[in-house]
Amino acid sequence: MRRALLLLALVLWPALASAGLTEQEIGRVAFDPPADAHVPLALPFTNLDGHAVSVRDAIDGRPTLLIPADFTCRQICGPALTIASSALQQTGLAAGRDYSLVIVGIDPRDSREHARRFTEGQIGQAGTAVLTGTPDTVRTLLNSIGYHTAFDGSRDALAHPAAFVTLAPDGRVVRALSSLALQPGDLRLALLEAGNGRIGGLPGRIALLCYGFDAVHGIYTSRIAAILRLLGATTVATMAGLIGLSLVRGKRRGASA
Repeated sequence: MRRALLLLALVLWPALASAGLTEQEIGRVAFDPPADAHVPLALPFTNLDGHAVSVRDAIDGRPTLLIPADFTCRQICGPALTIASSALQQTGLAAGRDYSLVIVGIDPRDSREHARRFTEGQIGQAGTAVLTGTPDTVRTLLNSIGYHTAFDGSRDALAHPAAFVTLAPDGRVVRALSSLALQPGDLRLALLEAGNGRIGGLPGRIALLCYGFDAVHGIYTSRIAAILRLLGATTVATMAGLIGLSLVRGKRRGASA
């Protein structure tokens, strides 16, 4: 129930009341990894200390969870990082030994200070890299994994998918994961697959957006609406079960008295 309530809170995050993006532009925002997706290892970024770091340096020869993030996002990115951090802790795997965690800023305008505030208290130091890059570098990385965004100038906001990706040590994309449905078991399996060089099941398209509220029509997108209905039904069923259990216990106490 706690997980259901958390997910419900995420999809009900303060919604976008208006948008400068057209319906067609929003429709192009998705995570659609090509079959041979491969991150260029030589791409240069900058870490939180201001040092130049390549993707190869950040991966450091380990299977990797790559998280594209908008460091100033006020929708789902922050809570999604919390979910990912919690899931990683429950995998039984150790950062810096079994896997690397790489968080890349998708908005080149974000500074290292934005990145530091975004990740503060959420992640450890071992095996973790938080990176910012130039517009060309960021664009090259996102295009290589099929991660498509759109900038809404009227709101100074970046519409983007709510999704992560696991990489093999050579930069190959192994599995794409939705940040709204991330389970520790699935994440552990994805990292183990990446470590063994296996290619998991890449979904054809992940279109759960941080822009999940369809501001063009003023309604939730069909995927978000489906999640809301499912979580609502789960919450009601759970509450009904708890109430029923409480009534049974109350009757038993009365009978024993």
